[in-house]
Amino acid sequence: MRNSDGSLAGNLSPVVFQILLSLADSDLHGYGIKLEVEKRTDGAMNLGSGTLYEAIQRLEACGYIKECDTPPDAPSGARKRRYYRLRVAGREVLESELAQMDKIVKYARRKKLMPQAR
Repeated sequence: MRNSDGSLAGNLSPVVFQILLSLADSDLHGYGIKLEVEKRTDGAMNLGSGTLYEAIQRLEACGYIKECDTPPDAPSGARKRRYYRLRVAGREVLESELAQMDKIVKYARRKKLMPQAR
């Protein structure tokens, strides 16, 4: 769902959430995002190429991520890849989503539906 300005509205889809989370601390290429998501979800989320790159295009169109230069630490001689970076708007929407999740987890703990944090 989109707002009138074209930005994503409401809760983020799991795919969009995982992509933004993958870019929170470093620039990554598409395949790097895919690997990061698979690792973080213990393989529960396996992004197909079409799903991944369609989501990346939507996130770029919304201004949440942008294509950036290949980082200097990229292997030399490696094929040219498109790297992506989280923009300020993307970080804000990610932080908002995480804050909503935090409220839900706290509520579930108060209801004794989840163990207390250590």
